[in-house]
Amino acid sequence: MALASLLSATAAQAGFDYVTSGRPAILYDAPSSAAGKIAMVGTGYPLEVLVRIDNWLKVRDHDGALLWIEASAAQGKPTVIVTADTAYALERPDDRAPARFRVSQGVLLEIAGKSSESGWIRIRHPQGGEAYINLRDIWGQ
Repeated sequence: MALASLLSATAAQAGFDYVTSGRPAILYDAPSSAAGKIAMVGTGYPLEVLVRIDNWLKVRDHDGALLWIEASAAQGKPTVIVTADTAYALERPDDRAPARFRVSQGVLLEIAGKSSESGWIRIRHPQGGEAYINLRDIWGQ
């Protein structure tokens, strides 16, 4: 059990763990609700976990800001945020595939599944529709 906890903490510290806000949440400058309030995020916002301490997560957002969030607020469905100016969601994981829809920068997309093709992920748009998007156009998976 201790080894599993150590491996989990190591992976989180290495920056391979992502969480999503499960509800609107405050981001702090330290692991305490008495700390400075830096920002607020809505439901579905992806964050990269760097450190886990008690009931707090030290996270990085898509802009690179380092913040703290209560662990209980970070239990949403896995999402990504579009970082490209415009991204195209395609029928299949292939740059030559027909586009299903276009997505603007800053849009949150639910992860619908991993792709068997390297560099792609299956996503679900908030207004419906599933497709594949290239990892170069998103952040948070």
